[in-house]
Amino acid sequence: MSDSKCHILIAMGCCLLLSCTTTDKPFHPQFRLTETDSFHFNNFVDCNMAEVWVGDTLRIFPGKYGEDPVWGAAHDLKFASGPNADVVFSSPASAYIAPQLPGNAPVGQPGLHGAVWFETVYQDRRDASGRTLYAIYHNENYPETLPYDSISGEGYIDKQWPLGLTERITPAAVCRIGVMKSTNGGWSWENRGLFLEDKQPRMILKPHNTSKTFAGGVGDPSAVASGDSLYLFYGEYGYPGVYDSATYQGKTEWSGQCISVARIALKDLDHPQGKALRWNGQQFAAAWDAVGSPITALQINPANGGGPASSPRGGFHWGPSVSWNEYLECWVMLMGRVEGASWVGDKLYIAFNKHRNLGEGNHSQDWTTPALLVQKPGQVLWYPSLQPMNTQEDIRSKRTSVRLGKKARLFFKYSNLGKYLSTYTIEFEK
Repeated sequence: MSDSKCHILIAMGCCLLLSCTTTDKPFHPQFRLTETDSFHFNNFVDCNMAEVWVGDTLRIFPGKYGEDPVWGAAHDLKFASGPNADVVFSSPASAYIAPQLPGNAPVGQPGLHGAVWFETVYQDRRDASGRTLYAIYHNENYPETLPYDSISGEGYIDKQWPLGLTERITPAAVCRIGVMKSTNGGWSWENRGLFLEDKQPRMILKPHNTSKTFAGGVGDPSAVASGDSLYLFYGEYGYPGVYDSATYQGKTEWSGQCISVARIALKDLDHPQGKALRWNGQQFAAAWDAVGSPITALQINPANGGGPASSPRGGFHWGPSVSWNEYLECWVMLMGRVEGASWVGDKLYIAFNKHRNLGEGNHSQDWTTPALLVQKPGQVLWYPSLQPMNTQEDIRSKRTSVRLGKKARLFFKYSNLGKYLSTYTIEFEK
């Protein structure tokens, strides 16, 4: 796994801004990608990489679990452990361990429905042992697994439902975001409830939804702690209001989509449902299941190919992966870009945020214009993330995908190849 082949890309974050600190030092982070030998992750990945250090052990939780009438029931959400990232990422699939996870509840009863993917693990600061963990999960359902309940407003009505991603005639999924908790370092988990949800009135139906992505919802999250809150960056795929085929406007749909942010107090993670607040354009004041406002700086203007997620002609950023960079002293976000039906897109982007405190003013919105990170013509690129290396500094600092230093590995999934791998390292400069 050599780190010393050719330098292939140098790019800037954006124009001159303020420093990551409170001084007037210019904020102009640079990055350099260096091509390396291919480093394959040896197990199934279809999400952000959720990982955490428990003592001197790095533990990672890729994979999918739960009921799925379209793709089939899954039992691939497992974990691997090791003394550093290279050992863990190289672990064969046979070495992964299945944790104890809550079963799916019967249709029409309260509980866990659909399939889940762990996308971030937050480690409770109050537990000195490091064994209390909160997994932020992406959850997908269909009218079959979560039929509409007129009393709670939860669930979906199988009428004018859009088509999904498979080649055969199957329904589109709806994504939600929830929280599970472990008190034993990830060996077993209990479901604590939903973080965010978009309900039936915001689903985008036929004849307008033809992209073969989602019917709507919120998903593909990345969560980071700042102050006393957990900040959730996520993809927004629903209509910003009540969808009505007679009054539908593509520009209105676009205006409420792309990457958004919500927050929840850390003390509320044990009972999260109803506690999170979305950014409403001015502050964190929109309810967990209400209409929020996306991060304007990350939206793709229609003049540059931007459009609604329900259209195969719509372009939008999605799948954020956010980390605090200890060298740059700022936040770094990686993201994909959809440019066609069925999540087609061959580019990955990067953006920076100079504010350590995401809760002050509009700090959570202040991202640089996304800059091109990687392009692979003919490929579909998903789920980029920066990952620690097996250097003494990364091991000593117990770095993970949400806290990194000057140099890291860049991983992403080549959908056409069905592989999650790294062929680059990235190095930052102030």
